[in-house]
Amino acid sequence: MLLQAQLAQTLGGEAGVAAVTEIDRGVDKISLFDMACKGGWIMLILAALFILAIYIFCERLRAFRKVSKDDEGFLERISDFIRSDDVHAAQSYCNAVNTPLSAIVQRGIALMDRSRNEMQTGMENAANIEIAKLEKGLSAMSTIASAAPMIGFLGTVLGMVQAFWQMANAGNNIDVSLLSSGIYEAMVTTVGGLIVGIAALFAYNYLVARMDSMTNSMESVIMEFTESAESLKNQ
Repeated sequence: MLLQAQLAQTLGGEAGVAAVTEIDRGVDKISLFDMACKGGWIMLILAALFILAIYIFCERLRAFRKVSKDDEGFLERISDFIRSDDVHAAQSYCNAVNTPLSAIVQRGIALMDRSRNEMQTGMENAANIEIAKLEKGLSAMSTIASAAPMIGFLGTVLGMVQAFWQMANAGNNIDVSLLSSGIYEAMVTTVGGLIVGIAALFAYNYLVARMDSMTNSMESVIMEFTESAESLKNQ
């Protein structure tokens, strides 16, 4: 645009306007879809990785919402059952709630006749199992975030090799447009790889933050339950 304005100013009047109009007509416009198609088969791989990343992100969000399902007074109800010496009702209530937190508490109920250390260790082991289930898919998301830019760069390198090979075969009939078109087509895969990688990285970091929050909640529940169970024993 700056060059066009300078050209119009230099030529002046109708001649400048006509020159700018001819330049505008000569500039080909390309859509994002057409640009993506220029990337070749590498873009198909990146598209598959992008779809996989979206699926993992949505599926993990659904699982995390289930885990974070609020049940106000959950531990209070469990404590009421235990005070009433109705362990079976407490375990049935945990099964009805059916969340990782309830599974951890259910493990603690089963170990109430043991020492506090044994009960806490058993609940921590149950928490580790639940955390491992929640982390399903996060490693794949991390792999996509790191691999997508590299795959895009691989496509660029292959495109550059092909562009220079075409120039070598052109002999003395070297056309600058041949090289420039080959280069911009090759760079499309790098752009696609960066887009997929950056999106997957943000999604991965968000899921990890949610995991850390839920892990802290599990640790808090373990400490609260063990202290409550210990106080009930001493009564």
